[in-house]
Amino acid sequence: MTVSASFFWICSFHFAVGYGLNIFYITVLYHRGLAHGAVKLRPRLRKWVIFSGNWVTGLDPKGWVCMHRLHHAHSDTAEDPHSPIPRGIWSVFFKQLSSYRRVLVGLERGRTRYTSVVADLEFPIHFLNRRGLWYLPYLLHSGIGLGLGLLWGGFWPGVCYWIGIMSHPVQGWMVNALAHRFGYRLFKTPDHSRNNTIVAWLAMGEGYQNNHHHRPQSPKFSVRWWEVDLGFGLCWLARKMGGLDF
Repeated sequence: MTVSASFFWICSFHFAVGYGLNIFYITVLYHRGLAHGAVKLRPRLRKWVIFSGNWVTGLDPKGWVCMHRLHHAHSDTAEDPHSPIPRGIWSVFFKQLSSYRRVLVGLERGRTRYTSVVADLEFPIHFLNRRGLWYLPYLLHSGIGLGLGLLWGGFWPGVCYWIGIMSHPVQGWMVNALAHRFGYRLFKTPDHSRNNTIVAWLAMGEGYQNNHHHRPQSPKFSVRWWEVDLGFGLCWLARKMGGLDF
């Protein structure tokens, strides 16, 4: 194997580690766990997620759950925090960011419109957001990326790690925009959710939006035999390790 080929695989490995860690937190712990209760996080894991989630993903667990539940409650209407139907697929990328900030402000100020949605979550928004330190996770992962670059004698391994660990805006855009415009439908849900196979492969099963909107409390997003939900595989692995139940 040549030096350039080896370096490519090193960069790919660092991206995969960052991407895998981020999406494990989002699809298993935040989405299937905290948002829907499709998997039950055991007490130690739940406490760890509440503390570490914002550091790992850059996203507040309570804020993310609140915005996601609003999406289900108002899916593909003008009240949806990130639907492509009234605005188009490209606007979703920026809409989801502005909606997330608005949800955090609403939760911090105790606005009933938001607090009532997550009344079952007894913990507050993360102290990083309460104290205006939202940027620290990005600096933390930038520092880790810099360290990886110095370790390997080139900045690309660190850049690939940072892109992977901070990839949720792109993941979210793929799911929220593409899987609500392009794909097939197995169930007659009142929204425009679709099953987008490519998005499902890239985002650990999250692209099976029609299946998920039909049965949001199911830990498994795939229904047909040809649908592959890698996120459910992560749930199964976490259960084997004693972190959760379903």
